Amino acid sequence: MLKFKKPAAGVAVAALVALFHPQAARACACGCGVFDVSTPQMFPAGSGGTMSLEWDYMNQDQNWNGTSSAPSANNNDKRIRTDFYTARLQYMFNRAWGYNIEVPYWSRSFDTDVGGGNVAAYNHAALGDIRLSGVYTGFSPDMTTGLTFGVKLPTGSHTLSGMDRDTQIGTGSTDALLGVYHRDRFAADPHIMWSLNGKLDVPVLTQGGYRPGVEFDASAGIARDPVSFGGKFKVAPFLQLVNSYRLHDSGSAADPANTGYERLLVSPGVEFSYGAETLDADVGLPVYQNVRGNQLVAPVLFQVVLSHAF
Repeated sequence: MLKFKKPAAGVAVAALVALFHPQAARACACGCGVFDVSTPQMFPAGSGGTMSLEWDYMNQDQNWNGTSSAPSANNNDKRIRTDFYTARLQYMFNRAWGYNIEVPYWSRSFDTDVGGGNVAAYNHAALGDIRLSGVYTGFSPDMTTGLTFGVKLPTGSHTLSGMDRDTQIGTGSTDALLGVYHRDRFAADPHIMWSLNGKLDVPVLTQGGYRPGVEFDASAGIARDPVSFGGKFKVAPFLQLVNSYRLHDSGSAADPANTGYERLLVSPGVEFSYGAETLDADVGLPVYQNVRGNQLVAPVLFQVVLSHAF
């Protein structure tokens, strides 16, 4: 998630190209769409469903300008700390068609200088912007390539006093969502899977003079087949490169000169499974960030997902 202030105050090939040369899914000024790119084990592999609960955490307490850190005095905002909770249901009717529902709930703490060196703290917890998507995996019998398409609804709070539009829990916009992924195995070692995953979020209907920037999030990852320990208990490591690219915001309530960024993360993780239950945990470590104006960034991102297949 990013916050800016003025100094004064083939589908698989296409996904790969977009990942390493973005020219432009959850739209917010912080880039939390990065949490929606999946590990290889999370892609659908057959009919049936998966219910999951996800926790993500970001503590943005470092001021950044361009590609390097900047003095804290250059930014009135001092910290944005957010816990993201998401309930998700994915269900595949057959090998070709399915749907995905995501219901987020955010708890956010926002500290900003209101003048004279006085820092005010705003705390808010509320429902976020719900996402509804269809899933199509009928390109091949093994479901290795998939397409997602849907909408983000303006269900999140976006009018709390004291917070700018780009720090609100919701954007107030209705967004079109489009995603694509492909996964396969290395010929030299069929126990290792590689994957490409990209998601585009385009605001279509807006309100209150604020249009969030178009955002593209993508990942390239590898994962090893789970190793069994004592029967049903299995462990599988994975590693991803995750790229986020966001255009600047626009509208009378936006700050277009000081929004927009690109970020690259390296994200190692591990998956634990026992029967139908799975626990994924990973960390995101920024290796490249390029932002406009002054913004608060997080030195590390955390994600934990608990899921049940049925």
